[in-house]
This record gives sequence, structure tokens and C-alpha cells, in this order.
Amino acid sequence: MKPDLSAKLCVLEGRCAGPEVCPLSRVEEGTTVCIKQLSTEPDVTDRLRELGFIEEQKIKLVARESSFICQVCNARLGISRELAEAIWVEALPAGGSSG
Repeated sequence: MKPDLSAKLCVLEGRCAGPEVCPLSRVEEGTTVCIKQLSTEPDVTDRLRELGFIEEQKIKLVARESSFICQVCNARLGISRELAEAIWVEALPAGGSSG
């Protein structure tokens, strides 16, 4: 059973605050993060993992306009706001690399 990370949610001005986790949808453009949990239905979780959205994977949020564009494993993938809200991440120190 996965831990409920929503109890640890700490958001400060639209960003993850400190070492706490928050949804990818709250992260600023250009931020590199580490995926901590996928809070989606099992079939969606499986598909996200196939695309490279795996727990402990480092990704970079490239853009957040009509969709969220993420740099994942040397590829750019677009996901919906709904999916971005279900991907729990932890911000990495500046200079962290994605992939």
C-alpha cells in the first residue's frame, strides 16, 4: 500500500515548499523535480510508467500552458492538468538534471 502523500502537502506561492511533496501542477516552469507517487487509476499509472513517469525519476517541467510539457528520459511529453495534479513530486535543488 502506498503512503498517502496528500497529508504532507506543503505549497508556498504555487511551489513545493522545502523537501515536501506537491502535485506537478503546482511546480513552476523550468523546475526539475523527482516523482514520488502516481495517484492515478491502475491503468493510467501503468501507461504513465511506460512513458517514463516512474517513481524516483527526475523530470523537468518545460512549459505549463494548455498542457504540461515535461522533459522525461530525453523526450518531451505533454500531459493534462488533471494528470499533473495526480503526479506527486519533490523539488530538487537548482542545477539538478532531468532524465
